[in-house]
Amino acid sequence: MKDRRRRYDVTWSRFFWFTVVLVFLSCVLLTFSTSRLLFRESFHPVLGSTRRTSAIKAISGDSPVTPVLSIRETVAFPDQVIIFLNYPPSARLFTKEELDCVYLSANSSQPRLKQPPAQTDGESLDDQIVRCPIGPRGLSVSLAIKSDVRVPPGPTHRWDSLAYEALIDGDNTTIVFAKGLNLRPARIYNASRFECVYGWDFRRSKRLIRSDALSAAQEIVRCKTPLSILNSQRKVNDSIKVSVRVKGRGILHSAARLRLGRPTDPNPDPVTRKPYEMCICTMVLNQAKFLKEWVMYHARIGVQRWYIYDNNSDDDTDGVIKWLLDANYNVSRHVWPWIKTQEAGFAHCALRARDSCLWVGFIDVDEFFHLKSGLMFHDVLQNVSLRYNGVSSLGNSRKKYGNIGEIRVSCYSFGPSGHKHVPVQGVTVGYTCRILAPERHKSIIRPEALNSSLINVVHHFHLRDGFRFLNMNKGVMVVNHYKYQVWEVFKEKFHRRVATYVVDWLDERNVRSKDRAPGLGNRAIEPQDWSNRFCEVQDTGLRDRVLQNFVSPGNHLLPWQEGYEYEEAKAENIVVKVKNRRRSRRRHRTKP
Repeated sequence: MKDRRRRYDVTWSRFFWFTVVLVFLSCVLLTFSTSRLLFRESFHPVLGSTRRTSAIKAISGDSPVTPVLSIRETVAFPDQVIIFLNYPPSARLFTKEELDCVYLSANSSQPRLKQPPAQTDGESLDDQIVRCPIGPRGLSVSLAIKSDVRVPPGPTHRWDSLAYEALIDGDNTTIVFAKGLNLRPARIYNASRFECVYGWDFRRSKRLIRSDALSAAQEIVRCKTPLSILNSQRKVNDSIKVSVRVKGRGILHSAARLRLGRPTDPNPDPVTRKPYEMCICTMVLNQAKFLKEWVMYHARIGVQRWYIYDNNSDDDTDGVIKWLLDANYNVSRHVWPWIKTQEAGFAHCALRARDSCLWVGFIDVDEFFHLKSGLMFHDVLQNVSLRYNGVSSLGNSRKKYGNIGEIRVSCYSFGPSGHKHVPVQGVTVGYTCRILAPERHKSIIRPEALNSSLINVVHHFHLRDGFRFLNMNKGVMVVNHYKYQVWEVFKEKFHRRVATYVVDWLDERNVRSKDRAPGLGNRAIEPQDWSNRFCEVQDTGLRDRVLQNFVSPGNHLLPWQEGYEYEEAKAENIVVKVKNRRRSRRRHRTKP
């Protein structure tokens, strides 16, 4: 009996020490696997799962509540707060009427103030945003569902020091768009000063993956994407975030989720493999009343696809775009809430259009390509695009155009032309008096010809080695820029300029810049002679073409005028599409 007890005691002791050793080995293995993540870039999505799950389920309340909504990021702008939402997969989108913006003090969960949202935007679970009014100083902004379910605040960032968009390009590099780098325009910087960082929580630096930058310019940093990210990013459903670390300054806050671009064909044939010959990119702020004329006119001269970046419009821009879609115009609206980012937005659009468009024009909604002598875009671009030692007949000299990556088109600035109210037939017919000399130019580019830095200064882009630009003959094509319209339209420009490096009208800096109206200063006060300013020469060329080719024979209205029949506009656009298809077939049949 005594021996049996002794044997039992010895066995228990061995079990105890075996357990201690097993726990120790487990800790060593866990440390080793973590080190592999940090130093060998073995990226495992499970590391972020706890935080993401808790964020999705973080709806407050004493009783159990089914998770329906959480806040991913909050960004404070000068005139509003934008909240980016997270939804679980099976949820439905909330409407503006179902939500409240709530304003909380630092140590209280009870709202000090409630206001209705100014707007909700986005039509999918991945991209809905809520725009809230600016609240009292010192209060954080969150949301509440009208059923008295409050949503905890998310991390809040300043708009001017933030990585705001990111994507993986077709060559597997990461492109990060960031405010706060403070880089000068049109300059390429030493890339060794920057690196990209990837992860879920940038406060936990030990769980971040870093990658050296390949280029840095303006608001764009391009990095080599780590293999671990490329192998894992599909599994985490756009949840990996990316930011930029400026060496010596730290990591920028980030609201940029990494999105996958499409692979790039190493030997593209832009004539046969791209569905559209001519596309247009633009950025708009409250331009709904001009969109119909701008799209319909350009469709008549050969534009086939429009990319519209909506920069916080609160008019009926979305509704007009839906109307155009119903009328068979190939228009897409991209929500772009980032202010003072026109150059970055154009670079982003060029990347999106690269696989679909042979040529892409970058103009504003008050700018119209004027092709003279009844030409269509196809006629002009076909001449420029001759590659097989072909020679263009346009212009006064004979040149080979196989390496043309950009066409620069001169702009003529039009004035109010004696009008004091918006012309009822639209800008192309109403404004016929302009400044004599052209002011600057706008560009039509081949997306694959762009420099990898994506530098542009709105008016033109930097090109890759081996490509050059062509100055278009003014007798072939110009841009009519209806820059100085009637005062009720022009004064809206004082709200905010969209370009990064152009000061706002109300700012007292650079008052003599060409981006301002001569003699106007920085106050939105109408001069007495405004309606007759900027009128040095009559130019009715575009007006005459529009009146000759666009007026309905039935009611004598233009397609964008109220009262013009919807079905008639739809039918005319179908005719334009048929003509484009026939022209495309002829082009392919005659291709050598």
